Amino acid sequence: MNERIIELTDIAPKDFWGAQDAHLETIKKYYPKLKIVARGSTLKAFGEKELLDEFEIRFKRLMLHFTRFNSIDDNVIDRVISSDANTEHMKPSDKILVHGLGGKLIKAMTENQKKLLDYMAKNDMFFAFCPAGTGKTYTGVALAVKALKEKQVKRIILTRPAVEAGENLGFLPGDMKEKLDPYMQPLYDALRDMLPPEKLEDYILKGIIQIAPLAFMRGRTLDNAFVILDEAQNTTHNQMKMFLTRMGKNAKFMITGDPGQIDLPRSTTSGLKEALLVLKDVEGIGIIYLDDKDVVRHRLVKKVIEAYKRLEHQG
Repeated sequence: MNERIIELTDIAPKDFWGAQDAHLETIKKYYPKLKIVARGSTLKAFGEKELLDEFEIRFKRLMLHFTRFNSIDDNVIDRVISSDANTEHMKPSDKILVHGLGGKLIKAMTENQKKLLDYMAKNDMFFAFCPAGTGKTYTGVALAVKALKEKQVKRIILTRPAVEAGENLGFLPGDMKEKLDPYMQPLYDALRDMLPPEKLEDYILKGIIQIAPLAFMRGRTLDNAFVILDEAQNTTHNQMKMFLTRMGKNAKFMITGDPGQIDLPRSTTSGLKEALLVLKDVEGIGIIYLDDKDVVRHRLVKKVIEAYKRLEHQG
């Protein structure tokens, strides 16, 4: 009897097999002539070679579907296993950034957010200047996850200047990770919406996803990576220059920030504002502005931004 072994690469087994192995049992029904056994992330199938060849092709299509959409169900299993077509019907729509947990569709919600997709496609480095609530961090992380899933890059690196703590974290309790996590929380929150918990934890353990303060970028060359510098308005001249020169081969650099929320000392020039002036005419670098029309949080956020803008203009 022939044997075929298939590993669930980068897939959480309990999510793929379903509650009480319900998905696995459904798959078995389509191949009654095969003996199919699954343990953890390993599936073994026994039977005729020709039938095993067909089974492996269709099973790997199911794996591909799960990797892209984070879910499968009986309808998907039936469509993939019963269809003779290739995987065209499983390709994500260009309008969808990623499929989050439970198949949640994460899309660009405004015209300017949609433009970010174009900027990513056309430029290896791009800046997004955005007020609070425009989804700049969330959209950026979604673009990074999309690039990772589609194998355009091998890793995601997310970074922020920890200026809220003065980048001097010694006075905070706990180990370094505990000290840094509060400042990286928006990045973790976005990732948790887009990747199953086990997969996210595995990616972080393997270094496929790295979340670190900007100071940790010094001396590195970032190859084959989608790199996001968030809250870039709080970088200094030296920090911004250091970060931008970390760019390696096959890398995408996205820099986001809100020039209206600078927490630096008054005498310090924002590296983000300076970069806009220095790099605005450099070919290959994209710059996009989002405004209050792009606010996707609670409707009151837009009104808060407008009220403060009026106050600042009066001052």
